[in-house]
Amino acid sequence: MKKLFLSAAIVLGGLSSFAATTPVSATITKIISIGDEYTEIKVEEVPAAVTDALKKAYPDGVLSKAYKNEKSQYKLEVTVGDKVGTLYANADGTWIKK
Repeated sequence: MKKLFLSAAIVLGGLSSFAATTPVSATITKIISIGDEYTEIKVEEVPAAVTDALKKAYPDGVLSKAYKNEKSQYKLEVTVGDKVGTLYANADGTWIKK
């Protein structure tokens, strides 16, 4: 009988070690979005340097919409054939990779 109680105590003691809780560490992730806010402008308001650069790079391209941010950078929605794309340029007509 002593062996039965001893065996039960060892088995239950072994099971309780698996039931122990592990500490949970909280991970906090901060997402910072740095986005330049563009406001829509008329296509006619786009500087000549930008439109000239567009004509040089994409002769068949049609400027459908234009946007400008506070840094005088332009976001251009251009249609070439059946494809629509977005280009970014500075006020002097140099392209920006984004």
